[in-house]
Amino acid sequence: MRNGETLKVRDGAAISRTTDRFKNMTEDTKNETSLEFPCEFPVKAMGLATDDFDALVVEIVRRHVTDFGEDSVRSRFSRKGKYVSVTVNIMATSQAQLDAIYQDLSDHERVVMAL
Repeated sequence: MRNGETLKVRDGAAISRTTDRFKNMTEDTKNETSLEFPCEFPVKAMGLATDDFDALVVEIVRRHVTDFGEDSVRSRFSRKGKYVSVTVNIMATSQAQLDAIYQDLSDHERVVMAL
């Protein structure tokens, strides 16, 4: 799947990958934020419910943040159990850090959506 394409899922819903938004940001947009750093921030990624999806998300987030515990990670399955969302609560230090996390998550083929 390429950036901006829509993934059709079996139940008729459509999920769009939104990685283009990171690549199309201007420098002015990147510097505008209502967050004050450092701050607690929940990073969420969704994908197919496999045994190791939560570990994959944690691995990607740990590339950018090393000081969070396993108690900072929560998983929730979709109603039918086909998808899982993984939330990692981190102490974000900058907008650039968050942008890098979301870019890495969005670039991974197994991540359907990063929020």
